Amino acid sequence: MRRVAAVLILLVALLAALLTYRLRAQAALARGPSGGAGEIEGTDVALAARLTARVEALHVRKGAQVKRGELLVTLDCADQKAALAEAEARVASARAQAAAAAASVEASRSQREAAAAAQLAAQAQAQAVAAQRDAAVRQAGRLDAVAEDVAPDRRDQSRAGASALERQAAAAQAQAEASGRQAQAAVAAIRASGAQAVAARALLQAAEAAALRARLLAEECRVVAPRDARVEELPHEAGELVGAGQALVKLVDLSDVKATFYLPNAEVGRARPGARALVVADAWPGETFEGTITTVAAEAEFTPRNIQTRTDRDRLVYPVEVALPNPEGKLRPGMPVQVSLPGTER
Repeated sequence: MRRVAAVLILLVALLAALLTYRLRAQAALARGPSGGAGEIEGTDVALAARLTARVEALHVRKGAQVKRGELLVTLDCADQKAALAEAEARVASARAQAAAAAASVEASRSQREAAAAAQLAAQAQAQAVAAQRDAAVRQAGRLDAVAEDVAPDRRDQSRAGASALERQAAAAQAQAEASGRQAQAAVAAIRASGAQAVAARALLQAAEAAALRARLLAEECRVVAPRDARVEELPHEAGELVGAGQALVKLVDLSDVKATFYLPNAEVGRARPGARALVVADAWPGETFEGTITTVAAEAEFTPRNIQTRTDRDRLVYPVEVALPNPEGKLRPGMPVQVSLPGTER
């Protein structure tokens, strides 16, 4: 009996010690800084193409570290390359047409200037011949007035000269009118060639836009890394037909990670963006990682429908994100961590 009593006393003492330890631990935790359990998340990047094509080659393996700009996957894009060549040929043709239209405008302007100069010259010649004609007509009139004193052949010669000058004046006037019509035709040609030049420039712009689109699609055939990261997944093998928008490579960037933990409603006011946070990972128990709070959710999660009592209100939790530099890559996605907020001891 004494032995049984001793065992019972020992058990009671042990349970009392365990209960005391548990109560003290809970009290210490209650007085400690705010925080909570969380999980490490990396920066996930899914790379896809904007076209449907067959995977031609994979240039990396799962788990490999890649640098920004490194080639990851190439697609079989024979159609896109042919479309790009066709678009570039259309651009060259449209550029030649635009140049020809511009040259036509310049030629029409030169013709208009030449026709205007010819018109001025013809008008000047017509005026000069008309003056000579008028002088010859007056001279013939004077000779006819003194016919008895002038030989008949001289009077005939004067009249013939006046008639010849009359014909020359008419021809010069006709030439001036023809030059004027040529100048008007040159103006119309300038307008027509100008309209053709505008149309040619529009066609060139359309061809260049089509070529740019074809070039962008052709560039989609080469999937490169947008940042330094680790290859997390290669969903497709060489030879597979992949639709537009389907992930070809999934990367994870571990240089900067984040930890998301949850604060109860009563403690959410202690977390503010920009404040320090200390993180301890189960995989690295002897090391503390320092981070910065980036966001505190504006809305609670797991909110009950009716919040009436203080107990109900304390059940609300708010997600808090902490950014953590991770230059050595010790923190990996999925690692459980404990986050605490220094300076918030209760």
